[in-house]
Amino acid sequence: MNPPELLPRPTLRVDTNDSSPRPESAPEDAPIRVCDFSLAYGTFQAIKQVSLTIPAREVTAIIGPSGCGKSTLLRSMNRMNDFVSTVRTEGEILYRNVNIYANDCDPVELRRRVGMVFQRPNPFPKSIFKNVAWGARINGYRGNLNELVEESLQKAALWDEVKDKLHQNALTLSGGQQQRLCIARSIALQPEVLLMDEPCSALDPIATSRIEDLIDQLKSQYTVVLVTHNMQQAARVSDRTVFMLMGELVEVDRTSVIFTKPKEQRTQDYISGRFG
Repeated sequence: MNPPELLPRPTLRVDTNDSSPRPESAPEDAPIRVCDFSLAYGTFQAIKQVSLTIPAREVTAIIGPSGCGKSTLLRSMNRMNDFVSTVRTEGEILYRNVNIYANDCDPVELRRRVGMVFQRPNPFPKSIFKNVAWGARINGYRGNLNELVEESLQKAALWDEVKDKLHQNALTLSGGQQQRLCIARSIALQPEVLLMDEPCSALDPIATSRIEDLIDQLKSQYTVVLVTHNMQQAARVSDRTVFMLMGELVEVDRTSVIFTKPKEQRTQDYISGRFG
C-alpha cells in the first residue's frame, strides 16, 4: 500500500544572515501536532492523553524528572518506539496533517522527514564522509554527494574541523565532534524536524556549549524538539518549554514564562528544585 501524501516536502531554507525576527508560527504551519496521545509499554502507562503543538522553526524543549515520559514522547514523534514489541498507542500524532500512526504511513519516509539525534554520539565505524553520505546514498540520492556532505557538515558547524580528514575514521573524533557529525548525518537526509534526545548529556561543558550554539543556528532552517534534563540548557536554547510529570503534560508556554511565571504550582515546584 502506498504511504499517505507527504510530498512535496515543505521548503524551510532561509537566509541564515537574516536577523529579522521570525513571526509567531501560524497554527496551520505547525509541522507536528500531538492529539490526545497515550502510550503504554505493556501495562505501564508512559504517556497519558498528551496534546501539544510543535511550532515551525523554533526550539521546543521538553523537561521533567527522570521517568516522566519526555523521551518516550519525543521518540513517538517519528515512531522510534515501534521497535519495542509491547508498545500500545491511542490518539494521534500528526505530521503535516497526516496521522503517523495510520496503518498506511511509511515509517521509513517519516524518519527521513523527522530526524533523530540520540543521547550518546553513535557514528558508524566508517569514514567521516561515509557517515554523512550513508543515509542519502542508500535512499537513492542522485545529486552531488560531495556537495551534500560539505553542506551538511557546514550546517553542523563541523566542516572547518574535518575538511582535511574526510576519509579518516569517524571514531577518531572527539565526543563533541562525533555528536555534531551525527547531526550532520541527520541533516543530510534533508529533514524538516530534528528530534534531539539529551544530545549533550555525554559531553563536557565546552562541547555542550558548541552544541547549544549549533541548536540556536539550526532553528533558522529546522524545527527542533529537544529533550533535556538540564533546566539551564532549556532556558538558554529553547523558545518554548514543555513540562511533563508522570506521563502527563503539566504546562507548556514560552520559555521565559515557564521559568519566571509558570501557571501551575507543580511547574514552579520543579523549576525551583522542590522535587525532581
